[in-house]
Amino acid sequence: MKAFIDYLLQFGQLTQPQLDLILSKATALELRKDAYFSEAGKIPKQIGFVVEGVLRVCHDTDKGEEITTYFIDENRLVVDYANFEAGLPSSDSLQAVTDCKLLVFSKRDWDAFYTAILDWDKLVTKAVQKAFELHLERRTALVSEDATTRYLSFLEKFPTLAHRVPQAYIASYLGITRFSLSRIRKNSR
Repeated sequence: MKAFIDYLLQFGQLTQPQLDLILSKATALELRKDAYFSEAGKIPKQIGFVVEGVLRVCHDTDKGEEITTYFIDENRLVVDYANFEAGLPSSDSLQAVTDCKLLVFSKRDWDAFYTAILDWDKLVTKAVQKAFELHLERRTALVSEDATTRYLSFLEKFPTLAHRVPQAYIASYLGITRFSLSRIRKNSR
């Protein structure tokens, strides 16, 4: 819970009664490896904070290939925020890559914070903006770099994930084959 409070407080001031209200609505959720936090084609109904574990954002292509577009690890929010807010079906799935522990809030409880907590909207906007900037920063480099540089950048930006995430997901995220990733890893040692 402390990690979540620290996360929130980096985006704005909250009083102890406000923090108590937020924490009273949090529900602990354990997701087993490969379970979905939310699925493509369905409306996201909850927002989570990753206490332990790694999730991935993924979707299927028209050719039936599964593509990993992002990883979410500890001390980050996990949600398809635009569709969560709009109440629209998501085009992405959020899947546990490892066993995960999360704090989860229902849409109803999350929406209630907007009326119960002064400046909650500003705090959430800052949190979402920071998450988007981080996502954009990590993805932008992948567009212009060669495969080896993309892998080395991945190791730099996600230093703890290389041994926690299956190589197939890393290869998908980098836009290369598992064979290419294996070769790059061997040559990078």
